[in-house]
Amino acid sequence: MTTAELLEAWNAHLALGRRRSPHTVRAYAATAARLLRTLEGEQDWASLARIDAATLRNYLAERRAEGLGNVSAARELSALKTFIAFACEQCGSNEAARPRLRGPRVKKGLPRPVTPDEAVNLAETVADDAALPWIAARDRAVLLLLYGAGLRIAEALGLKAAVLPLGESMVITGKGGRQRVVPLLPIVRDGISEYARLCPWPLEKDLPLFRGAKGGQLAQGLVQRAVARARISLGLPSTATPHALRHSFATHLLGAGADLRSLQELLGHASLSSTQIYTKVDAATLLDVYRNAHPRA
Repeated sequence: MTTAELLEAWNAHLALGRRRSPHTVRAYAATAARLLRTLEGEQDWASLARIDAATLRNYLAERRAEGLGNVSAARELSALKTFIAFACEQCGSNEAARPRLRGPRVKKGLPRPVTPDEAVNLAETVADDAALPWIAARDRAVLLLLYGAGLRIAEALGLKAAVLPLGESMVITGKGGRQRVVPLLPIVRDGISEYARLCPWPLEKDLPLFRGAKGGQLAQGLVQRAVARARISLGLPSTATPHALRHSFATHLLGAGADLRSLQELLGHASLSSTQIYTKVDAATLLDVYRNAHPRA
C-alpha cells in the first residue's frame, strides 16, 4: 500500500468509524504522516503493527529535539498508539504485541472561570463592538449559549436552524456523537430568538443557525477574536476565552450545589474524571475569596 492509501484509510476510520472531530482527524493524520516519513522501506498494516517501543521512543526524541513540549508529546504518543492499534486490527495482529510506552508526565492546569457578571459583560461588550445589529445579536447569543448552557464553542457553532423555535431545552450532539439534553435559560432563548429575527440570511432547517457575514457557517476564529478585543477593554485576563465561559458554567453550578453526575450529563463528559476537575476549581475559588476577604489572610 502507498502512504497515501494508508493515511486515507486512517482518516476514514477516525472520521466515520470513531466519529472524531475534524480538528482531531487533522491532528492525528498529521502525526501518522510524520511517523511514516521516518520509517524506511514500503509500509503496510502488518509492518506498522510491528512498530515497537524503541521506534516510538526514537520518533519522540526527534520531535522533542525540534522543540515539542510535554503536552504535545503526550498527545502525539496517544495518537500514534491509536494508529498502531488500528494497524493491528487491520491485519489481525496480536493485541499484546502493541508497544508499551509511557508518555511524559503532564501537569494539568485548572480551568480559570470568569464571574457571572464578567460573563454577561463580555457578551454585551462583544455585541457593542459589532458592526451591524444582527451581528451584535448573533455574537451575544453565541456567548450567552456558551455560559448559559455550558456548550463547547464547536457545539454552538455546529447547531442547525432546525432547533428553532426554541423550547425550554435543546438536544446537543457532542464529542463522539454523544447526545445530551441541556436546559435553556430565558435570557439564552431570548438572545437566540432576537438574533434569528434580525439575521438577514434564510434560517432553513438544514443550514447552520449561526451565520457569518457572507452567509456561511460562523467561524470559531471570529468569535475568539471578538472576545479577545472585549476582554482587553474590560481588563480581563487572557484566560477569559469563549471556552472559559463553559468552565464558568460548570464551576458556578457546582458552587450552587449541583452534583457531579448531573454536571457530567450537562457537560457531555464521557468520564466522571473529566468533571471532577471542577471540584478543584471550586475549592481554588473559595481559597481566593478567603485570602482576599479575610482580615488576617
